[in-house]
Amino acid sequence: MKLEAFFPFLVWFKLVNKETIKADIIAGLTGAVIVLPQGVAFATIAGLPPEYGLYTAMVTPIIAALFGSSLHLVSGPTTAISIVIFSAVSHHAVTGTPEFVSLALTMTFLAGVYQFSFGVARLGSLVNFVSHTVVIGFTAGAAILIATSQLKHITGIDVPKGESFLHTWMRLIAGIGDINPYLLVIALATLLTALFVKKFLPKLPNLLIGMIVGSVLALLFKDYTTIKLVGEIPAQLPPLSHPIFNLETIKMLAPEAFAVALLGLIEAVSISRAVATKSSQRIDSNQEFIGQGLSNMFGSFFSSYAGSGSFTRSGINYDAGAKTPMSAIFAALSLMIIVLLIAPLTAYLPIAAMGGVILLVAYNLVDFHHIKHTLSFSKSESSILLTTFFATLFLELEFAIYLGVLLSLVLFLAKTSTPRIPTLSFDGEPSDQKRKLVNINQKPVKQCPQIKIIRIDMSIYFGSVNHIQKRIARIVENEQVYHILIVASGINFIDLAGSEALVAENSSLKKIGGGLYFVGMKSSVYEFCAQSGFIKNIGNTHFFDSKPEAIKYIYKQLDNEICAKCNALIFKECG
Repeated sequence: MKLEAFFPFLVWFKLVNKETIKADIIAGLTGAVIVLPQGVAFATIAGLPPEYGLYTAMVTPIIAALFGSSLHLVSGPTTAISIVIFSAVSHHAVTGTPEFVSLALTMTFLAGVYQFSFGVARLGSLVNFVSHTVVIGFTAGAAILIATSQLKHITGIDVPKGESFLHTWMRLIAGIGDINPYLLVIALATLLTALFVKKFLPKLPNLLIGMIVGSVLALLFKDYTTIKLVGEIPAQLPPLSHPIFNLETIKMLAPEAFAVALLGLIEAVSISRAVATKSSQRIDSNQEFIGQGLSNMFGSFFSSYAGSGSFTRSGINYDAGAKTPMSAIFAALSLMIIVLLIAPLTAYLPIAAMGGVILLVAYNLVDFHHIKHTLSFSKSESSILLTTFFATLFLELEFAIYLGVLLSLVLFLAKTSTPRIPTLSFDGEPSDQKRKLVNINQKPVKQCPQIKIIRIDMSIYFGSVNHIQKRIARIVENEQVYHILIVASGINFIDLAGSEALVAENSSLKKIGGGLYFVGMKSSVYEFCAQSGFIKNIGNTHFFDSKPEAIKYIYKQLDNEICAKCNALIFKECG
């Protein structure tokens, strides 16, 4: 096995030169400035001390860049995973306490183990079966939950910890007369400044500037009201930590860690693919799983909680001209230097200003364009979107993820279980050597009264067997046709349940003088059918490489009396 299989960074190291390093350093500095306020905000959402968001942004991107497959994906703390961490761990410990931190790190390690295991088992393709609508619905619901959780800091209204979505709003409405105007002004000034800078000065770090404005206002208002501050972040590199490895804790957190792992993988792969479409790069989902898993496992020993790919930072990384994953590594290293220099300044950052920043982060989570498009054009995708969205608001977040993924898989199976089976016939005169089979619903051509030609456009497996058998039964019972030629060029595979069902159908047709015949079967499908005994049970003579060959053989099995009275005359043999 090649060394690159274990150390994928050896592949893109060959791309590194003076020009790429220069471009990656610039992109990395841009990413570091952007992630500084985001890291603090995301850790706050997760219920962790602010520095843990920065630690995650220092450690996770390096490991994910070295062992992932994307050239531009930037991993680290994300909003969606942060709120799942908060929701899951807050059931077992009080937010912000050492116990809460230990459980969050343990959940991070377990999520990494799941992700790494999926990658090693080559299960990367599983993400293809989960609709991206699940993530859109979940993040939209999470955005509302995040915004709701910050309203108490922005308004000053007292809301006890652990209240549900509905109870929180009831508390806020009941205490509307107790709003602290100073806190509200700080939050709104932070929010509006960030929006203004983003719109008119897009190259500047809008969230950071907004937080500075909020901090200045807090200094001006400190004599008029009590303003809670975030507190000073330790000016240090990520300290060593260790997850809890006792069996009881692992059993307690394993189910919720699976939800974190699943969400992280869906986010990372979908974001890396979105960026890869711009850069014309191929993404290896299995390698991405391994990279995300290792980054979370490794990070849990360096005070980093669960991370994944960030759409904002990955997009900006690409737009800033990044050439290789070195940009993500430079961003992490630059952040370390910045934190060592300016960490004490966070002592002046008001929680209300942080609330304003988080409101903007939450708003940016909602993908209004895709939500509108989905609701307008797809009923099935809309059901996934709305189910996941409302489950996120009113049920446990982990359950909302499972529900969305499950519904996505169910709808996928429902589609594949009812393959299209059009009826075909030849268009043109029998003497025309180039004539083709056409769908009779698209063009009303003549059909043979004794041979039915159909095409199955999807795989024949346990889920689609019933639909295919019903279609064959309708042909036999309603049209009294017993010779059925299946154009198999669209069949990707036939499983054991499918082969058994087709053998049974062929046996039934043989009893009444007919049979099933196959033409144009893919070599990979034919090989499996030969190994499984399917071809032997049906009969070698029922499989053909070309349509003329198939028609010539089947024609010899037809009832001559019916042929004598037939006016269709669509085959060369009819003459």
